[in-house]
Amino acid sequence: MLDTRLRVSEVFYSLQGEASRVGLPSVFIRLTGCPLRCGYCDTSYAFQGGEWRTVGDLLAETCGHPTRHVTVSGGEPLAQKGCLDLLEALCDAGLDVSLETSGALSIERVDGRVARIVDIKTPGSGEVERNFWDNIPLLGPRDEVKFVLTGEPDYHWARALAQEYGLVARCPVLFSPAFGMLEPTTLAEWILRDGLNVRMQVQLHKLLWNEARGR
Repeated sequence: MLDTRLRVSEVFYSLQGEASRVGLPSVFIRLTGCPLRCGYCDTSYAFQGGEWRTVGDLLAETCGHPTRHVTVSGGEPLAQKGCLDLLEALCDAGLDVSLETSGALSIERVDGRVARIVDIKTPGSGEVERNFWDNIPLLGPRDEVKFVLTGEPDYHWARALAQEYGLVARCPVLFSPAFGMLEPTTLAEWILRDGLNVRMQVQLHKLLWNEARGR
């Protein structure tokens, strides 16, 4: 397992900018590659490039930082088969591990100790047809579902879908305004108006460091 090699775009230490761990110092392991091309993507630099590294090397670097929290992201991390070995090794080391995935690939084989943060792609993303709906029955209380919303049509779509699948009863549900496309205040007012039991989130790292890579 420790000899498994992955193509890695970057590894950095920062504050978690999204989901329930927002604000926590965390190590981020960003893997290279993604089969999707969402219109609002802010990590297109991770589609290509990076360097080959072993799970053992990544584990050693991660454990060298003063935090137990680590997030594996991309790109789409599950596009590399070795991601499963990486997640298992991080968990075995006693770390608090989360996975940020596009929701286009199955999460079934992800280690059960991992908190899976699953995007559900809205029509505004341009990739709504790529949603892997079989992931929904696999979600549990440790997981989270995230909708990135580009405007009011996305909001109504996400609200209806969350109700249809009973998502709030499965795990925390996050509504996030697409950076520069939907005003956070507007989304907050919609959520309050409709009495939704969802968590609104903004991308903390962008408020702190704008679009700076590795932050």
